[in-house]
Amino acid sequence: MNKLILTTLVIFITLISCNNYGQLEVIADLPDSLSENSGLASYGDSTVWVVEDGGNKDEIYQVNLNGEILTSLKVKNGKNHDWEDLTKDAAGNLYIGDIGNNANDRKDLVIYKLPNPTIEPGDKIDAEKIELHYPDQKDFPPKKDHLFYDSEAIFHHGNKLYIVTKNRSKSFTGEAHIYSVPDTKGNYEATLVGSFTPCTDWKICQITSIDISPKGDKIIALSYGKLFIFTDFTWDDFTKGNMQEIDLGARSQLESVCFLNDNTLLISDEQAHGEGGNLYTYSLK
Repeated sequence: MNKLILTTLVIFITLISCNNYGQLEVIADLPDSLSENSGLASYGDSTVWVVEDGGNKDEIYQVNLNGEILTSLKVKNGKNHDWEDLTKDAAGNLYIGDIGNNANDRKDLVIYKLPNPTIEPGDKIDAEKIELHYPDQKDFPPKKDHLFYDSEAIFHHGNKLYIVTKNRSKSFTGEAHIYSVPDTKGNYEATLVGSFTPCTDWKICQITSIDISPKGDKIIALSYGKLFIFTDFTWDDFTKGNMQEIDLGARSQLESVCFLNDNTLLISDEQAHGEGGNLYTYSLK
């Protein structure tokens, strides 16, 4: 009898640990067709726009907060090499960061600029190319201790797009680089804005997404388990302001963050290792 109780208790604890969402509130189970979601953007309504990363369709998806796909739009001239984040500007244009670069060897990095998808009448949408390269990358790939050129995080401010890199170096230091490029069609050498070290544990300190609040007074960077909130900053290097670190308590493959409003975040994770594939909310205190 004692053995049965012990076995039941172990199974119960295992199930709880496999669904540890920490401070995140699950609001929807995303469809299996979006299991590799990698970017979110909100237009302040009750829906969110979603993209998937490399190997998936050249499409963007409008999803309601119950996790149901309402609209899908094919990006006519935007190949999904490795789409990793979404952001939008004040005019409603949507930007797809095709900047995933796991091996640090890409020479075709691009951000696609799309018109406002919420008013697109058809099932396809045009895209302009903002091509870019990093001024300090000389080797493709660089040595293992300089793998700084993968990125999964972009946001828009003013007339610029800001890119934050995902550190893949060995040994891992946590250092993330910040670059900017103009938000108009062209081929650019990105401007190195600065760098910061969110934390130093490679399991939970790689930056996977970023967004700026509607008021423009908060920037949120997401990692595999933490949020980094920047306030009281000036442009261009927002890391010169204050940075607050929040451990979400979740350890799934968190991939995307966006502001639903000034005080509420939407966060999603990929479906991996039998967990994730959800849409969450998090309220800023």
